[in-house]
Amino acid sequence: MNLKPLFAIYGVGGCGRGILPVAEEMLTGKHGPNGFDLLFVDDALSGSSVNGRPVLAFTEFLHTPAESRRICLAVADPRTRYRLAEKCGKADVDIFSVHAANVVIMDEVQIGEGAVLSPFVTLTSNIIIGRHFHGNLYSYVEHDCVIGDFVTLAPGVRCNGNVRIDDYAYLGSGCVLRQGTPSAPLVIGRGAFVGMGAVVTKSVAPGSTVVGCPAKPIKKSSLPC
Repeated sequence: MNLKPLFAIYGVGGCGRGILPVAEEMLTGKHGPNGFDLLFVDDALSGSSVNGRPVLAFTEFLHTPAESRRICLAVADPRTRYRLAEKCGKADVDIFSVHAANVVIMDEVQIGEGAVLSPFVTLTSNIIIGRHFHGNLYSYVEHDCVIGDFVTLAPGVRCNGNVRIDDYAYLGSGCVLRQGTPSAPLVIGRGAFVGMGAVVTKSVAPGSTVVGCPAKPIKKSSLPC
């Protein structure tokens, strides 16, 4: 049997369906159009077909004959992404990152495993990014930023320089983070949620939700882990 590398997109929501063609283009460049298999993994919709690709349950994916198997976690919610990463780790499934061809990565940028970088993302210089980062369409991260694990930037997030974003934070579509300074970076705390279109001028406490212009807290929530 001529087995191929098997790649899967975990999740068939909007995030997964948006990432699949990006992954396909990237993998075609590496393996050729017929040198790999690509499908979805989603326990809730196993046995169906989404956007022309089969959907398997996670256990089915583990037992599908393949030369190798790797998975990309295409779920926007940081808490869910963390749980899926733990699940994949226990099953010894390797994670692969997806980077669109037109992503711009400039100088001295470090990115952890499992990153998903959608089209038109820009990362400038001297940036450190943790594991399982999501940078969605047209989002950018400017110079001298430090981003933790399992952070999500929704479409159009504008993260200016000298900002620290801690683990599990979610930044909503179109929000703007004011630039910090080297001695006093703007901080988005662990597990914080920044609402769509918010303009963040002050640091955000861990576990809080902020909305508006300027962004203000509306509630406290428990930390994700």
